[in-house]
Amino acid sequence: MSEPGLVTQGLELMFFGMGTVFVFLTMLVFVTGFMSKLVNKYAPEEVVVPTPAKKRPQSQGVDPQLLKVLSAAVKEHRARQK
Repeated sequence: MSEPGLVTQGLELMFFGMGTVFVFLTMLVFVTGFMSKLVNKYAPEEVVVPTPAKKRPQSQGVDPQLLKVLSAAVKEHRARQK
């Protein structure tokens, strides 16, 4: 068995495989683009009219009890970090 023949066969197989994958992926890109154009032409996306969102009433400040709980939690966290 000659060494150059085996290497040549390996290179041929490699280029054939890479060429096949390249051709397949190129066809996939074009077919996907064509299908996208067909779908947009025959079944366009429906336009959805957004409904205005209801405004929530704004709270007038922070609940004092919530503020105490949050302060205690921050104080406890900082004490554990030291």
